[in-house]
Amino acid sequence: MPDHDRIEGAAKTIGGRIKEAAGKLTGDEKLKAEGRAEQAAGKVQNAVGGLKDAFKGDRRN
Repeated sequence: MPDHDRIEGAAKTIGGRIKEAAGKLTGDEKLKAEGRAEQAAGKVQNAVGGLKDAFKGDRRN
């Protein structure tokens, strides 16, 4: 099962994409920027979760 960080990171990334798209539709630059920031945070969190999964896999062998 994937690490909790990977799941939460993916959710943040999707939420950020939605926010960015809403900002583009409404012309709200602040909302677009928040969406891009959430996407970046989600990608980082997802990467951290991937590292955790990799280390868990190494310990099982």
